[in-house]
Amino acid sequence: MKTEHPIRSLCEAFEVSTSGYYDWVNRSTHPSPRAQENALLVAQITQIHLASRETYGSPRIQQVLVKAGRSHGRNRIARLMRQEHLCGRAKRRFRVRTTDSNHDQPIAPNRLAQLPAPSAPNQIWVGDITYISTEEGWLYLAGIMDLYSRRIVGWAMDQNIDTQLVLAAWNMAQTHRPSPPELVFHSDRGCQYASAEFRHALAQCQTLPSMSRKACCYDNAAMESFWSTLKQELIYRRCFKTRAEARQVIFDFIEAFYNRQRLHSSLNYFCPVDFENQNN
Repeated sequence: MKTEHPIRSLCEAFEVSTSGYYDWVNRSTHPSPRAQENALLVAQITQIHLASRETYGSPRIQQVLVKAGRSHGRNRIARLMRQEHLCGRAKRRFRVRTTDSNHDQPIAPNRLAQLPAPSAPNQIWVGDITYISTEEGWLYLAGIMDLYSRRIVGWAMDQNIDTQLVLAAWNMAQTHRPSPPELVFHSDRGCQYASAEFRHALAQCQTLPSMSRKACCYDNAAMESFWSTLKQELIYRRCFKTRAEARQVIFDFIEAFYNRQRLHSSLNYFCPVDFENQNN
C-alpha cells in the first residue's frame, strides 16, 4: 500500500535527514551487537537483583558477574540498572539502644580492643540485641557473630529481653559449633551479658568475656553493621502481623540469605559460609 506522504516529505517536515531516518529504522529492526549484549546483560542483572531479594546495587552485582566469568564495568552496570529502574538497598546510619548498663554486676575488660583481627573462625565472637516491631508488640533478637567470617553462629528471639534470651543464642552457637578454650566473647555492658547466669555459661566453656566501653557502639561495630543490614534489607521493607511471622522471615534471612548467599565487601565479596570454606 502506498503511503499518503512520501518519506522524503515527512523528513523535511520534521527537519531530519532521510539517511538518519533509515538508520533509525535499521537500528530498531536490526539491533547492533552492543545493543544485543546490553539486552543480555540487563537480563543477567535483573536475575541477580531478584536473587538478592532486590538488595544488591551495582558493586555486588558486578562481583556476582565476575565470579561467573563475566567482566563488565561498574558504571555500565549502574547505567543499565538506572535504565531498568533497579536499585540496591543503601545503608543509613543506624543505632538501636537496648542496653541497660545501670546495674551492679561485674564489667569485663575490653579485650577486643587489645586483639588483632582474627585469622580463623572461633577466635572472637561478638553479640548484641536488637528489636523488631510487630502488630503484637516487640520481638527481641539476640545474635552472635563470628568476627572472622561475619557469620551469624547463634541467635534467639523472644518477646522478653532478659538473660534467657542471650543464653538461648549462646546455647545455639555452642550446639552448632562448640567453641575452643579461650575464645573471646565481646558484648556491650547490658545486664543480660553481665548477669551471673551468663557469666557462668561463658566460664563453663572457658570463654573470655569482653565488654565495650560505656555507651560506645563503635566497640561492637560488626554487630551494629549486621543490625543495619537486617533492618535496611528486611525489617523496614515490610510489616509483621505476628511475632511468629517475624521469626520465620528473620530465620530465613539469616540462615538462607545472609550466611549463605549475601556477598560482603569486607570478605572480598564472599558470603560468610563460602569465606570460611575458602580459607580453611
